[in-house]
Parts: sequence; structure tokens; C-alpha cells
Amino acid sequence: MKKISTKIVAFILIAIFISACNSLKRVPDGKHLLTKNQILVNDKAVKEEVLFNQLYQKPNSTLLGYKLRLNLYNAANLNPDSTYQAKFTNHPGKYERMSKWLSAKQVDRLGKSFYYHGIHDFLKKVGEPPVIIDRTRADKSVLRLKYYYINNGYFNVKTSYSIDTIAPKKAAIKYAIQLGNPFLLDSLKTSIRTPALDSLYQKNKLNSVIKTGNQYKVADFEEEKNRISTNFRNNGVYHFQPNYVSFNIDTIGKVNKANVNLIINNYSYQEKDSSKTEPFRVFKISAVKIYTDYSPTNSNATVTDSTTFNNFILYSHGKLKYKPHAITDAIFINKGMLFADFRTVLTNRYLNNLKIFNYPSIQYEVDKKDSTAHSLIAKVYLTPRKKYSFGWTSDITHSNIQDFGIGMSISQSIRNVFNGAETFEIAARGNIGSSKDLANPNNAFFNVTEYGLDLKLNIPRLFTPFNTEKIIPKSMIPYTQITAGFAKQRNIGLDKENFTGAITYNWTPKRNNTARFDLFNVQFVRNLNPLNYFNVYKSSYKALNAIGKTYNVDPLNFDNIDDKNLLIPSGTTGFTQNVFDQTTTLKPTDAKYKEVESIEERRKRLTENDFILATNYTFTKTTKKDLQDNTFYQFKVKVESAGSLLTMISKASNLQKNANNNYEIFNLEYSEYLKTEFDYIKHWDLSKQKVLAVRTFFGIAIPFGNSKYVPFSRSYFSGGSNDNRAWQPYGLGPGSSGGVNDFNEANMKIAISGEFRFKILGSLKGALFADAGNIWNVLDNVTDEKSTFTSLKDLEDIALGTGFGMRYDFSFFVVRFDLGFKTYNPAYVLGDRWFKEYNFGHSVLNFGINYPF
Repeated sequence: MKKISTKIVAFILIAIFISACNSLKRVPDGKHLLTKNQILVNDKAVKEEVLFNQLYQKPNSTLLGYKLRLNLYNAANLNPDSTYQAKFTNHPGKYERMSKWLSAKQVDRLGKSFYYHGIHDFLKKVGEPPVIIDRTRADKSVLRLKYYYINNGYFNVKTSYSIDTIAPKKAAIKYAIQLGNPFLLDSLKTSIRTPALDSLYQKNKLNSVIKTGNQYKVADFEEEKNRISTNFRNNGVYHFQPNYVSFNIDTIGKVNKANVNLIINNYSYQEKDSSKTEPFRVFKISAVKIYTDYSPTNSNATVTDSTTFNNFILYSHGKLKYKPHAITDAIFINKGMLFADFRTVLTNRYLNNLKIFNYPSIQYEVDKKDSTAHSLIAKVYLTPRKKYSFGWTSDITHSNIQDFGIGMSISQSIRNVFNGAETFEIAARGNIGSSKDLANPNNAFFNVTEYGLDLKLNIPRLFTPFNTEKIIPKSMIPYTQITAGFAKQRNIGLDKENFTGAITYNWTPKRNNTARFDLFNVQFVRNLNPLNYFNVYKSSYKALNAIGKTYNVDPLNFDNIDDKNLLIPSGTTGFTQNVFDQTTTLKPTDAKYKEVESIEERRKRLTENDFILATNYTFTKTTKKDLQDNTFYQFKVKVESAGSLLTMISKASNLQKNANNNYEIFNLEYSEYLKTEFDYIKHWDLSKQKVLAVRTFFGIAIPFGNSKYVPFSRSYFSGGSNDNRAWQPYGLGPGSSGGVNDFNEANMKIAISGEFRFKILGSLKGALFADAGNIWNVLDNVTDEKSTFTSLKDLEDIALGTGFGMRYDFSFFVVRFDLGFKTYNPAYVLGDRWFKEYNFGHSVLNFGINYPF
């Protein structure tokens, strides 16, 4: 049945495309389908997108050279209602016969069904009507091209176009542009009526966009208007706007040169029925008034409480609910300062960042008590959010280990909890999921469960015992976050309890830059079921069991005399101990002995409880403006140190080391390592909704002192929907080892990914990608040559995966499917790595939310 359905669908699709393959199907006689636009500038063809964007008509879109949307549109019936009615007009009596067994109402509704009507509406919606050449639009296009060049200094430009018929009902338009020489800016004069403004301009004229010798460009004059206005308004000129700036361009008697006169007239305003002008005034702030509980309903109510703090006046309609400094620390407008727009913007940003007010409003009014009328009163209106808010979320999740999960969380937020604009949040969460990678003896679909509790306190300042204003001023909008959490995970495996805590400082050094410093980041991982290790890590058991079948001498270690499979956990533990006690025939110099030793070291590492006390610093710089920005870069660097503080304390306290020659805290060896990461993302907009995205990543964590390895939670893995998509999560590496373990991880990682993204239909996007990278062990206790990085020669073990993807953009998130193929697999011997598994049988289908980078 499945095969028959597939054939029917394929037949329908083929029929649609055959019927629509005539791209001229809906081109009327005497008209022409636009097949190509060509722009010639000084007789040379150009490809600049900005020029083609001036045209009012563009050819129908294509997908890999095929006019898919046009042919979908041609496949649609443009008048399905008439076609349906014709069935009955051409066959008298058919309507009555159908009405007898369907009823007349149902027969009428049948005409609106998907088969007769809906499919054609769909094809018209996703399709694209033929672009018929319109001379009126061509005239407008050539005029628009002309003004584009005039606005860029080519005052003598000449434009024309011609229509070239290339086939019956097909034609191309050729736009011809002769530029001539551009006009250059010659002299620059200023006519500024207000002396104070003239003085401000002269101080900053070196920053002017308009300079002698530059080519005339309208965009430069608009930019200069905004620059001047910003400069004036940041220096007290409250009433100034860009429209007060004008330019007089004089080309009389000049050969391709233009004199520029910058004109700024006096301030004009309306007083009753007459217009008046006067010189612009420079305003200072005479008072800052803060209304801490403003709302439209109480705007006329009497203020019952007020206080003055550091020259700020705070008002409240009831008892003031905030410590004054909590509010005034967010205000950058101070008494005695010049009015400045940037201070208003900065204040708004800081107040919004407090997350305890709704849409802060800042207004200015002239201080009537100042007889010189050069003072402004700043009024800050704050509308508090509700002190308590309850929230809940439910979602479907997908992660590197969990294939499918259903999660739910509930949270309670308390704002202004200590009257210092702090926000406290307590959240509980739970999740059930399914994972094919974990042991599942009962074949239950949901074999992963997790629940947890998280506490978070946000303090809108750096919570330190000393003043940090000189190092990190409040203009960087610093805040402190104190978190604590507990999670318990049951995954038919080791099962874990995870305790976390952190004190984190965040600030913004510059626009689009962020910094984060974790003073303390604590994690304690407790394994609840370590004896179940070999039931979870099947590959380790398989390797140990194979050795045991040959070298095990204790019958208590295996299940029966015939199969000789090691029992879990008594047999695996017993055989390993026998090997180390040398009661088997294996010797420390034997390869199988070293393999058992490696298996046991990995088991101990993954079943040991971990205690991590780390300090880290993260810096991020990005030029991304918004979610639609496709031309940006992002750079992120992170440095983390763990355990060093504990070692210093242990040495200072003369603590004794344990039998492993390591220090302990709470009877547990703590981790000590140094970790650093570099992450760089770059996007290029290739026009027409085509984007090239590249990501590079390098990370390394080096254990030392109290550790010989990095904890599992701080190590790296490769593969998955956001990494090398031709491999499953944890399935690649380390090095050329071939991913023999169930969860392959290491302490160094290199990753490079490139992706070409393009539009297919509407919100449906496509992508071609290539992912390169791998993980290695370096400077730890792993000795396997295939897994370790010892020289640059090991870079030949970098794996390469290529593939394609489909994405649907819902605006607020993107659903993504990527199919990856193993193109270069380092698991094979050199010379036999290319395209060894390049087929659908070894491909990996990844599902993800949003773009990978």
C-alpha cells in the first residue's frame, strides 16, 4: 500500500510539472515574458545588486535555473468556480443526479473543496504569475536609474533602454547608462545664524562627512545632517532637529565641481497665531524628578511621599517602595549637566534592564523659574510591574543525547525583593524523554526523566565589597546574578544528581560588546548508579568481554561455561582486578593489558563524582544589529580556571594528600584544569536572500595539579545537529580512533563549518553545508596514539561532512532538517578515507531549531 501511495503522489507531481512546463502558458498574444534584465554602464555590463534594485520589473525567480514558482502558478486553474459550473452546464441533468445522493448543499460545497478549488488557491499562492514586460514600468525604471546616479554626483547622466525579442513571447530589457564625469565638492562654506551653534560646529568640523574633493553624494549630505543634529543635541541644544540643516549647491561656472554652503537658520516656533524666530539656546538640567509609581490612572492624584537623594527628587503616591540609590543609579541625567540625547537613551536602557518597570518615559520641559529660559526639568515616569508574577511553559525538546522530550516548568518571580530593584526567581522543571543511545532493557519509549529546582537573584549593580565604578562605570550597565540549582536525572544509566551555584558579573564595555565574569562557578555531580556502567557503555563492555573470553580464569566472573560472558558488575570488576593483580596470563607490557587499563581508566573517570570550582571570563563582540541582519560577525573568547584556588588553600593549610597523591575536599578529589575557547562566526549577504555563513571554533582544556583528566561535563564532543552533521552526537573521534566508545569525548576540539543558504519558496529555505573538525586528547592520561594529538600531522584526522538542508522560517524561530554525508572519514586508513561511506545508508538526518550558527 505504501509503495502504491508513493507512486500515486509521484505521478501527480509529474503530471503537474508536465502541464505547467510551458512557461508561456499565460502570456497573452502580443505580449512578452521578461526573461532577463541587463544594465550597461558606459557600455560595460554590471552586476551590482543596488542597480538592479532600482528596476520595477524583474524576471520570474528560479531554483537552480528552473522557474519553479512560475510553473506552479501556470499549473493552477485561475477560475476554478467557472470550471466547476461548466461540469453541469456541459452535462445537463448531472447537477440533479448528484443532488439526489449528496444533496444540493453538498454539491455546492464540493466546488469549494481542496480538489476543485483549494489546490488551485495553493498553487497560486506559492506560485508566481508571469512577469509581462510593461513599457510604463520600464520608463519608470530608467528614470529611477537616472536619479540614482544624479544622487551620486553624475549630473550629466544619460539613460535609455531597449527591448530585445529573443523568442516568440519572450524578451529581455537592456538598460544603457552613459555617466560622464562625476561632480566633486570644491569649497565648503557655513552660514550658521546662532553663534553658540557655530562654535559647536567648528569644534567638531573635522568629523564632517562633507569634505573638499569628495564626490557629490546625497547620502553623505543626509548623514552630515544627522551628525550635526546629534552633536548639537548631545551638547544642550534641546530644540534642534535635522531639518534645520540645509545645503546650497552651486555649480554655476564650474566644470564638474560644486561649491557647498551649509545653512543653519535660527530656531522657529509658533506662538499663538504668529511664527517667531530666535537664536537656539543651550539648555542645562535644573532638576531631575522621578515619579516611581506613575500610571495613567493616578497621573492627577496627589503625591504623598517624596525624598531628595543626590540632587534627585523621588515622588510616590504611597510609601516609597524603593531604596533611592536603586533608582538613581539607573539615571544618567544629572542636575547641572547639559541636556544630552545620549544620556536619555542610556537611562532608558538601564531602566529597562532593571525589569521592574513597564516602558519608562522621560520627558523634558522648560523650567519656568529660570528667567533666562536656559534650563530644563527632566521628568522620569516609572510604571512598576506587578511585584509577583507566575509563569509556566511547556515545550518539546531535542538535544545531543535526547532524541525527543517533553518538558514543563513553572516559575515564580518576585520583583524589588529587597527594595533595591532586585529580582528573585524560583523555578521548578521536569522532563521526560526518549533516547536510543541509552540502555533500555524494557524497550520503554520514555527512558529519560529529569526534574530540578533553580533559584536566581538578579541585582542591578556589581555586588562586591568594594567600589568598582572607576573600573566598570554604571554606563556599562553592570549587574550581578547569583544562581543555585539542583537537578536529578534518571536515564536508565548511571543516573545523576547535579548541584550548581554561581556568582556572575555581567556588563557591556561598548555597544555590541558584552563581558561576563564568573567569580565562582560550582558544580557537584553525583553518580547514583555507577555499578550500571557497563550496561550503559555497551562498547566498553563489548571490548572488555572479548578480552575476558580469552584471558579470564575465574569462573565466578562469567555467566556460564559455554558463553563465558562477563557478569555485570561482579564479573567485569572481578576480571579487571584479576588483570591488575596479574593472576591472569596478561602482562603489563601486553597490548590487551593496556586495553583493559584504558577501559578501566575511562570507567573510573565517567563514574567518579565530580567537584568543580571554576572561575571564568567570557568576552563577546558582535556587529549583528537584529535578527534580519545577514552581514555581521561575532567573536567570542572564554578562559576558565578550575581548582587552582582550592589547591592554594590546601597548600596554605598544609592538608595531606590522599593515596593518589591528590588533595580532597569533602572526601572528594576536586578537578583542576585550565580551559580556553575561541568562537568566530561570519555572515555574508550575497543578495537575493542568499547568505554565506562560516563558523570556526577551537577549544582546549588542560588538566594539571590535582587532575589527570578533564571532567566529562567540561570535555568536548563532535557530531550532532549543531556540529559535524554527518556524524551522530558523540560519534566522531577522538582523532582516528573511529568513535569506538558510546560517548566519545576529549579535551581538545577544532571545528570549521560553512553553509550556503538560499530561498526556495516563500518561507521555505534551503542550504548546502560542509562541516570539518574533530576532537583529540592532549596532555591528559589517554595514551592511545589514534586518540591523541601530538603534532601538526594529526590535523590530517580532521573529518569532513557535507550535505544539504531544508528550513522553514516561522519568523520567531526556524525548523531545520539537515542531511549529512561522511565525505572524509578519519576512522579509515590514509588513502581510503574519501567518500568511503558517502551514501544514504550511512547518512545522518538532523533535526534542529534555528540555524546552527
